[in-house]
Amino acid sequence: MAFFECSGLRFMLSLPENETFAHPSSVIHFQVTHIKSAYEEMLKKGAAFVSEPHLTAKMGQTETWMAFFNGTEGHTHALMSEAEV
Repeated sequence: MAFFECSGLRFMLSLPENETFAHPSSVIHFQVTHIKSAYEEMLKKGAAFVSEPHLTAKMGQTETWMAFFNGTEGHTHALMSEAEV
C-alpha cells in the first residue's frame, strides 16, 4: 500500500484485499470525521456495505479506518476516517 499527496488530494495504490475488490474500476474514498456514525447513518438509508468499519493502516500516531460499500451503479467505494491515537 502506498499513499501519494497531490495538491490536497490523496491517492492510494494497493493490491486488492480479496476477490471482492479485484475489479477494473477505481475505489473512491469519502473522508468522514466519525466513520462509525457515518456508517450507521448510511445503513439507515439503505446503503449496501461490503464491510463494517475496520482498521486498514497505522502511520505513526494516526490510524486509518475504512468501510466499503457498493454505489448505485455497482462500483465499490469506501468511507475513510483518520484518527489520532
